[in-house]
Amino acid sequence: MSTSGTRSFNVDVSEIIEEAFERCGLEVRTGYDATTARRSLNIMVAEWANRGLNLWTVTEGTTTLTQGVADYTLSADVIDLLDVVLRRNGTDYELGRISRGEYLTLPNKTTQGRPSQFFFDRTITPTIKLWANPENSTDELVYYYSRRIEDAGAFVNNMQVPFRFYPCMVAGLAYYMAMKRAPERVAMLKAVYEEEFTRAAEEDEDRVPLKLQPSARYMRV
Repeated sequence: MSTSGTRSFNVDVSEIIEEAFERCGLEVRTGYDATTARRSLNIMVAEWANRGLNLWTVTEGTTTLTQGVADYTLSADVIDLLDVVLRRNGTDYELGRISRGEYLTLPNKTTQGRPSQFFFDRTITPTIKLWANPENSTDELVYYYSRRIEDAGAFVNNMQVPFRFYPCMVAGLAYYMAMKRAPERVAMLKAVYEEEFTRAAEEDEDRVPLKLQPSARYMRV
C-alpha cells in the first residue's frame, strides 16, 4: 500500500470558515457570511490569550538600557513576560518579578545599580519598570515574552498556529458561529471545543523534569 509521503496538510482562513459552517449545518453563501466568521475567528484567537501560554508565540526580545532610566515601553503585541535577565559583558543575571504594590513601596526609586527586579505594567501599551535604575548605558535586557497571535487577515492566509491546533481552531469557530447562526447546536459544539482545546493545551508544554521543593517555615508556639 502506498502513502502520500507528504506531511504538509494546511488549511487557510476560508477553509477553516467553511469547515466551521458545515459543523453548524450551514453553508457559506454570501460575502457577509465569510466576513462575520473571520471576525469571530479573530475574537476567538484573542480569547486564547486568556487561556494560558501558547508556546509557539514565545519570542525573545532585547532592549538596551540607558543609565538612570527605569521605565521602558514594550511592543503592544507583548502579552506577558516569562523570563527576564540582565546581560552584562556576556554574563546573564536573572531579574525577579515584583507586583505593582511591591514596586510602589520601594523606598528609593532613583537608586542606581545593577537592576535585580522588574515590574511588568500590563497596560494597552505595556511597560517594564526596573529596580535599581540602570547604572550604565551598555547593559542589555533580554527576555522571553508571549506574543499576540497574528490576525486572520486575507481569506487565503494561513493562521499562525501549529497544525496540532487545527482541530481546536475549527471546533472553536464552529461554536462561535453557532451562537449566531445555529443556537440549537451551541451546547454540543461548545463541549467539543473545550475538549479539543484542553487536549491541545495539555500537549503544548515544555518537557522538563518535575521539581518539587518543600517549604519549611518556622512557627512560634
